[in-house]
Amino acid sequence: MAVFVALGAFLMTLFGGWAAHRVTDRRHLVLGLAGGLMLGVVGLDLLPEALDAAGTPVFGVPQALLLFVGGFLTAHLVERLLAARSAAHGAADSGSGTAPGGGVTARPRVPQVGLTAAAAMVGHSLMDGIAIGAAFQVGEAMGLTVALAVIAHDFADGFNTYTLTSAYGNTRTKAVAMLFADACAPVVGAASTLLFTIPVEALGSYLGFFGGALLYLAAAEILPEAHHTHPARSTLLCTIGGAGFIWLVVGLAE
Repeated sequence: MAVFVALGAFLMTLFGGWAAHRVTDRRHLVLGLAGGLMLGVVGLDLLPEALDAAGTPVFGVPQALLLFVGGFLTAHLVERLLAARSAAHGAADSGSGTAPGGGVTARPRVPQVGLTAAAAMVGHSLMDGIAIGAAFQVGEAMGLTVALAVIAHDFADGFNTYTLTSAYGNTRTKAVAMLFADACAPVVGAASTLLFTIPVEALGSYLGFFGGALLYLAAAEILPEAHHTHPARSTLLCTIGGAGFIWLVVGLAE
């Protein structure tokens, strides 16, 4: 079941890459909805489940909450490191000199930076798949809600993977190859959980860590991007609707 559901992430990632190539004007609505779904899954389903499974206090704080904060900080650290590396390459290239006519030359792009960032997206998608499989080990309802959040934000993953690869000067063939790898990663991750059963406490710890990373992606990446060029009321309503939908799903599953 987990692998079958992960195919939805595969298709949504490819759709995100296709949208990046075509650049549609409705992307902000999809991202707004994805942000709301991710927020709802973390706050209303994933974190409570993690606390139930790994609520043992560590120096006065439940283990799941510590890992939740750790997941948030890890996602922030990875994003900052990639941004710093990109900025460092940009600074090194900015002194490229002037054109013969006196104009400033265009800053050379560094293909390796785009490939590194895209590879990080592939690794992140692999962990998404593992989270889907782990959630299905808790229960089918839990698995479906986590899968819904993953599928929703995989549109942004596909969009960003294609954009990052191509924006740094890589060929379209390489961009498509990285997009396909990113699309396959959740399926591979979900399939890997069929080979082993995660202990309950470890499962809760992992879901807490994943929840923190997911919240960071929603709050720091997905929602700001959704409202950046289209700060419309419709985008906000999509976000609220996404969170409300998860509330409905959780309530019906109880």
